[in-house]
Amino acid sequence: MEVIKVSAQSRSTAVAGAIAGVMRERRHAEVQAIGASAVNQAIKAIAIARDYLALDGIQIMCVPEFVEVDIDGQERTAVKLIIEPRP
Repeated sequence: MEVIKVSAQSRSTAVAGAIAGVMRERRHAEVQAIGASAVNQAIKAIAIARDYLALDGIQIMCVPEFVEVDIDGQERTAVKLIIEPRP
């Protein structure tokens, strides 16, 4: 599974398009962000993707969790947002 990585400088509409594309293709997406600004962009992207997918009759939900990632030999805590179709 490819993880969609979001930074503070990511355009939320571009990330939303990536999320919508992955959801249409695989019905499951993972978004990862480190830092408050990046998490903000990720959440905005999910809200936008929700609108994009609603046009196709797909409702989504998001499950957040913490995950430890290694960046240049340093352990960092990231927020992983698992996006799935709503039951």
